[in-house]
Amino acid sequence: MLRARGPGPGARLLRDALGLGRRGRAWQRPQGQDTGVQVHNSLTGRKEPLIVARTDAVSWYSCGPTVYDHAHLGHACSYVRFDIIRRILTKVFGCNVVMAMSITDVDDKIIRRANEMNVSPASLASLFEEEFKQDMAALKVLPPTVYLRVTENIPQIIAFIEGIIAHGHAYSTATGSVYFDLQARGDKYGKLINVVPSAPVEPADSGKRHASDFALWKAAKPQEVFWTSPWGDGRPGWHIECSAMASEVFGSQLDIHTGGIDLAFPHHENEIAQSEVFHQCQQWGNYFLHSGHLHVKGKEEKMSKSLKNYITIKDFLQTFSPDVFRLFCMRTSYRSAIEYSDSTLLEAKHLLLGLTSFVEDARAYVKGQLTCGPVAEDVLWERLASTKKAVRAALANDFDTPRAVNALLDLVHHGNRELRAVSKEAGGPRSPTVFGAIISYVEQFFETVGISLANRQCVSGDSGTATLHSVVDELVRFRLKVRQYALATPGATGETRRQQLQERQPLLEACDALRQDLATHGINVKDRGSTTSTWELLDPRTKHQKPAS
Repeated sequence: MLRARGPGPGARLLRDALGLGRRGRAWQRPQGQDTGVQVHNSLTGRKEPLIVARTDAVSWYSCGPTVYDHAHLGHACSYVRFDIIRRILTKVFGCNVVMAMSITDVDDKIIRRANEMNVSPASLASLFEEEFKQDMAALKVLPPTVYLRVTENIPQIIAFIEGIIAHGHAYSTATGSVYFDLQARGDKYGKLINVVPSAPVEPADSGKRHASDFALWKAAKPQEVFWTSPWGDGRPGWHIECSAMASEVFGSQLDIHTGGIDLAFPHHENEIAQSEVFHQCQQWGNYFLHSGHLHVKGKEEKMSKSLKNYITIKDFLQTFSPDVFRLFCMRTSYRSAIEYSDSTLLEAKHLLLGLTSFVEDARAYVKGQLTCGPVAEDVLWERLASTKKAVRAALANDFDTPRAVNALLDLVHHGNRELRAVSKEAGGPRSPTVFGAIISYVEQFFETVGISLANRQCVSGDSGTATLHSVVDELVRFRLKVRQYALATPGATGETRRQQLQERQPLLEACDALRQDLATHGINVKDRGSTTSTWELLDPRTKHQKPAS
């Protein structure tokens, strides 16, 4: 068994001052290139400068799914958060990331579920692996450089276990299983959390020397899938898979290792133990980053299959867009727990609609379709420059996306204040360049994190879509001509003008009715004064929502 052992505040201060890890072992600051980012490293419990061996090949290992069921939003939250971080590292700080992700396609849960469904474990795993990849694509999560399936790496895993045995840190049992000897690891175990092995307790029948030892190789049970090994037929334990596959790609040194906070112990702790024994190194992974749980509102529990409180990714995407979910994830630190509720998702949706509306209005101003009074151009240029600095500083500070988004929202707020649309031509000089620069920066920022603010998107090679766009263009232009005729009364005054407007009122009502009908089909028509009308496509999941005021 393992027992918690928490140091007092004085010990923590001393450990921090000395740069020590969780169990008092000094964290070794890597040699290499400084990315310019400070990250919260779970190995030290504080922010450290992110130094990688090579910025043009940052090694990153991500624990992937165990493919026995549908992926849910709890999984999605972690993958989306780290996808945002990966994009920031790449596009903001100029790193080229080489990412490997595991696919656990043989496991107790897979075998049990396959038996329930009367299919082979391989078929079940293949089905849910493909569904997982489709879900990630729907959420706009970039695929890793390589996926690593456990079943395709059995020889490498067996060789890895043999190496650990050769270094005196593992042993085989009479029944054909292999266990990691936690007592042999001693006080080197517990780098991520403050735990130490308890006194040895001999188990009754497992063949384990100590109750806290964990399996590297599991002896085959009747009717279960197995592979031949030096210790008999069996299959790998969970923890050894990641150590062996990560080492196969990255060798004895890893820049970044990521996963949900629930993986820190025992999974990542055991990975560290196995890898450092195999490679005979003091520090295998330099930075461990952990994401917080997605909590169900009103409950102190994470979203999980075991608690039966989850929402599948496919079901979620019937209601909300992947862009809304990304903005929802960015409103809190990746390390924090995040509360899922309809209200928090609707808030993210309204923010996204407001941002999109600003970009469209600003673009209309740049094109001369929206008129307003004189713009405080110098102030806006200054705001844009300060926002760029604030956003970069926030992202360099452990990827502080909430602070970065707030800085962008503040810029948009000031831009909106300048875009006070009026119904007639306003005098004074125009300032389209500054608004063009703001549009470019806002769109670039959200494109960096995988969020699109574009409402009208042409589909490459889709002639049908292009034709429909042209048809809508013609329809909106025709409606504008009818509306202009209904509102125009050249030369008429007094009673004559009033009578003309009254006679043409049905035309205006028809124009309004057409606009409302088009809105039900996701086409939003905006009348910008009496001279111009524009249109935009709305996401079908958001077309009935109005931007927040």
